[in-house]
Amino acid sequence: MDKNWASVGLAALFEVGWVIGMKHAEGVLEIGGTVIAIIVSFYLMIRASRALPVGTVYAVFVGLGTAGTVVAELVLFDAPANVLKILLIGTLLAGVTGLKLLSPKTKKEAG
Repeated sequence: MDKNWASVGLAALFEVGWVIGMKHAEGVLEIGGTVIAIIVSFYLMIRASRALPVGTVYAVFVGLGTAGTVVAELVLFDAPANVLKILLIGTLLAGVTGLKLLSPKTKKEAG
């Protein structure tokens, strides 16, 4: 996997962290961690978008972050799950994967 796509994936993980933090952070350390996660997330996404198509990077970033946040809510916070929710997350991930696969190769990936 290209390091730029790895940056997008890592950015999405940090996105899950800051989205959860926005809802659940209560103390100074938790709020500080949320702010750091926002900064790291956007830094990684912006860095990757310098070498990859920005629209695809953003779509993959948001899609993975959305899916990750829903899964985190299911696992960590006992959010209600149902078959339709799982199917929709699968559809979202299929779309994100398709966008990634159809994006032009960077020079490093092609070589």
